[in-house]
Amino acid sequence: MNALVIALSRAVRRAPAVVLVVALVLTAAIGAVGFPRIEQGGGNEGFSPDNPELLAQQRVQEVFGSSGDVVLQVLLRAEEGGDVLSAAGVQATLGIQQAVQASEAGQYLVQRPDQPPLISPLLGVLQAAGAQGIDPTALDDATVDQLFAASLAQMPSEQAGFVTGLLPASAGIDAATPVEQPESPLALAILFLDSEALPADDVESAEVVQDIAAIIEGVEVDGVTLEPFAFELLFANQDSFTDEIGRLFAMAIGIILLILGFVYFSKPQADGSWFTSIRRTVADVATTIAVIMMAIIWVQGFAGILGPQGLGWIDALAEPAQLLPVLLVGLGVDYGIHMTSRYRSEVAEGSVPDAIGTATKTVGVALVLATVTTAVGFLTNLTAPVPALADFGVLAAVGIVAAFVLMLTVFPSLRLLLDRRAEAKGTLPRQTLSSNSEGLLPRMMAGVSVFAERLAVPTLIVTAGIGGVLGVIGLMNVSTEFSFTDFLPEDDPLIVTFDTLTEEFGGGAGETTTVVIDGTMTPEAHNALVAAQQELAGVADVQVFGENAQATSPVTVLAQVLASLQPADQAAPSAGLATPVDPALAQQIAGMLEPGGLTVPADTDVEALYDLLLQAAPDVAGQVIAAQDDVVRVSVSTAAGEERAVALGENLDAVFAPVEAELGGDSVVVTSDGIISSRIVTSLRDSQLRSLFIAVLAAMVLLVLNFWVTERRPMLGVVTIAPVALVVLWTFGMMAATGVPVGPVTATIAALAVGIGVPYTIHVSHRFSEDRERFATAEEAIRSTVSHTGGALAGSAMTTIAGFGILVTSSLVPFQQFGLVTVYSIGFALIASTVVLPAMLVLYDRSRRRREGDPTPPAAGPTDGGEADAWWTKPPAPETAVSGG
Repeated sequence: MNALVIALSRAVRRAPAVVLVVALVLTAAIGAVGFPRIEQGGGNEGFSPDNPELLAQQRVQEVFGSSGDVVLQVLLRAEEGGDVLSAAGVQATLGIQQAVQASEAGQYLVQRPDQPPLISPLLGVLQAAGAQGIDPTALDDATVDQLFAASLAQMPSEQAGFVTGLLPASAGIDAATPVEQPESPLALAILFLDSEALPADDVESAEVVQDIAAIIEGVEVDGVTLEPFAFELLFANQDSFTDEIGRLFAMAIGIILLILGFVYFSKPQADGSWFTSIRRTVADVATTIAVIMMAIIWVQGFAGILGPQGLGWIDALAEPAQLLPVLLVGLGVDYGIHMTSRYRSEVAEGSVPDAIGTATKTVGVALVLATVTTAVGFLTNLTAPVPALADFGVLAAVGIVAAFVLMLTVFPSLRLLLDRRAEAKGTLPRQTLSSNSEGLLPRMMAGVSVFAERLAVPTLIVTAGIGGVLGVIGLMNVSTEFSFTDFLPEDDPLIVTFDTLTEEFGGGAGETTTVVIDGTMTPEAHNALVAAQQELAGVADVQVFGENAQATSPVTVLAQVLASLQPADQAAPSAGLATPVDPALAQQIAGMLEPGGLTVPADTDVEALYDLLLQAAPDVAGQVIAAQDDVVRVSVSTAAGEERAVALGENLDAVFAPVEAELGGDSVVVTSDGIISSRIVTSLRDSQLRSLFIAVLAAMVLLVLNFWVTERRPMLGVVTIAPVALVVLWTFGMMAATGVPVGPVTATIAALAVGIGVPYTIHVSHRFSEDRERFATAEEAIRSTVSHTGGALAGSAMTTIAGFGILVTSSLVPFQQFGLVTVYSIGFALIASTVVLPAMLVLYDRSRRRREGDPTPPAAGPTDGGEADAWWTKPPAPETAVSGG
C-alpha cells in the first residue's frame, strides 16, 4: 500500500501536468467507451433472486410469449358523496367505448363473439335499455337503478358474480342478495386489447396502451372521473424517475458547495485578504467537485463497459445504481477535506512540493486502506441474493477506487500547479491557510476529546454496552418490505389508482397467478390436474364465477371443446370459442375421456390428447399448452394483492401437490409478481445478518493484516473496526425506532455503514499513531487527533449529511428511507470515530504500554485545582523498575 502511495506521490511531484493530462484523457476514454453501452433496467427482474418463481415466470414468457388479451382497467370514481351506478356512470361507460372505438386505437380492441371489448357493471343496464328501446343518453338515475337491479337478478349466477366483482366490497352489493337501490362510489370497467393486434415490440405496445389511456382520460362526464390503469403504464415512462434523480443530485451538489465553502474558508491573516481567502475557497471547492465529477464519469462508463452491452459481467442498471453519484459525492467530499486539511497544515511550514508530498503520503496511506476496506465492504453485496444489490456493490467498489486514484493524482496535481506559481511570486498565504486548523470545527472537536481523556471506561459502557444492546434489539425487530411500485412517486396518479384497486378490488382485474407445470403429462398427472381445477373455487382470493374458479387450463379447454358438441340452447355460457370446433375432432377428443367427465383412462396418450386440443381450439389451447416444450400453464384470476400473495401461493401449492407427486421433482411452480416480491423480502431479510457479518469480518481481516505488517500491532485493527460494528447496530436500532424498513435500497446498510465508518476510524487510528510518537501521553495525543482529524471528520460528516439528507425530500419512498439511513450512518460514524474509538485507543495504548513496560509517564492530573480523578478516569501509574541489590 505504501509503495502505491509513494509512486503516485512521486509522479505528481515530478510531472503534475502530465499526470493531470493522463487522468483527463483516461476519463474521456472511459466515458466515450462506456456511455453508449449503458443499459437501464427496472422492475422486479433487477431485484428478484434466481428463485423458482422468477425462473418459472421467465419460462412462461419464453414458451407462451404475450399470448392472451391485454387488460386495461378503468376506475370510475364518483365525486365525494356521489354514485357511479347512475346516469353519469352510464354516460362514462358509453364514453369510454365510443371514444376508443372512434380512434385509431379501436383496431386493437378484441373482436370476438365470445368476448366484448368492454365489460362494466353497467353493461347490463345498457343492454336492458337497448332491449326496451330506451335511449341510453336519456336515462335518469332512478331508471338506471331499476334496470341495474332487474338485470342483475336475471343474470346467471356466474355472470352476476362477475358483475358484483367489479364493484367494491364497501358497496355491499352481493349477487345472491336482491338490491333495490344500488349505490357505489366506485366501479371498475375492463377494456380488452388483442395482444396479437398490438405491436410485437414491447415499447411500441406500451405506447399504444398509453395512447388509449390518454383517450379515456379525455372523456369528460360530470360527477365521474375516469382513471385508466395497466401495469404497462406504470413502468412505460421513466422520465419522472430520471427527473427525480437529476433534481436530487442538483440539490445535493448545491448544498454541498455551500457547506464545502464554509469548511474550506480560512479567515484572512496578516499575509492575506478577504479576496484571496474567497478565491482560495472557490478554487479548493472547484477542485474537489471536479475530482468527484470525474469519478462519477468513471462509474457510469464502467457501468456500460461491464454491462449487458459490454462485457456482460453485470445486469442493466436498476434503481439502486442511480444512487451511486450521490454516494460518490459524499465519499469524494470526505477524501477532499482530509487532503486539503493536511496539505494546508503542511504548507505552512514547508515548500509546496514538500507539502503536497507529505499530504499525499500521510493521508494517502489512510485513504488506500480506507479504499480497500470500503470497496470490500460494498463487494460483500455480491453475496446478496438480489442481483441489483450485487451490481450496486460492484459499481460502488469501482467508484470508490476511482475516487481514490483521482484524489491522489488530479487533486494534488491541480493544487501543485496552482500553488507553485503563487509560491514563486511570494503570494502564497501560508499563515492564512494554517489558520484553518484553528477554526470552529477543530475547536469544537477538541472539547470532545475529554470523553477519551477522562471518561474512557464510562464512555464505552454507555456507547458500546447500552447502545450495543439497544442496537441488537433493533436489528432483531427491524421490518423488511418491498413493493414493485416503490420506485414510483407517491403522488403519481397511477399509484393513487393502483392503491385504490388494491384496497377496494383486491388488486383489480389485472392480477393473475400462474401455475407452471413442467414435464410430460401422464394420465395420472392429467387426472390430478382435473381434480385441482375443481378445487380452485374453494381457495381464498381466487376469483370465482358462480361455483367455478376464473381460471384457464387444459381442463377448461377440454370442457369448452366438449360443450361445443351440445346443442346451442344447452351449452354453458362459457362454452363459446373464438373459432368453431371441428365436430370430428371434438368427437375424437371426447372418445379419449372417461364417460361423463374430463379424466382419462390409465392407458391414454395424454400427449396425443393435448395435440388434438391444439388442433381443435388453437387460440385458447395455445395459451395453456406448449407441447414441444412439455409445459402446461394454469392461469388463475386472483385478488390477493401483495399482502396475501404468499398465503395464496401456499394454498395453490397444496392444491397442485398431487400433480407434482405424479410428475416428480420440482415440476409445479406457483408464481406471480406478488409472490416474487415476497421472495425478495424473504431473501433480503435472511441475508441481513450474513451480509453484516461478512462485511465487518472482511474489513477487520484487512485492518488486522495492515496494522500487523505496518506497525506490528494487529490488535489495533480490531480496535479500529469495533466502532464500525457499533455504527451498524445503532443504525439498525434507529431504523427500527423510526419505522424505516429494510428494502432493496436500505438493504445496503451493512455495506454502507462499513463504507462510511471504516474510513472515519482509519483516519483517527492513523493520526493517533502519528501523534502518539510526538506526544508524551496518550491523552495529549488523542486530544491532538480529535482536534485535527476530528475537525476534518466533522466537516466531512456535516457536508455529506446535508448532501444525503436531500434524499429525504424525494417523492420516492426508497430514496427517502435511504436518505434517513445514510444520515443515521454518517452521524453514528462520526460519534463512533470521535468518541468511542478515541476512548478505545487510549485504553488500548495504556494496556499495551503496561504490558511492554513502557516508562512513559501518565497524563498530568487535574490542573484546575479540583479533586483527583476517580479511579475509572485515572491513567495507569508507571511501572517501577526493580533493580537487584
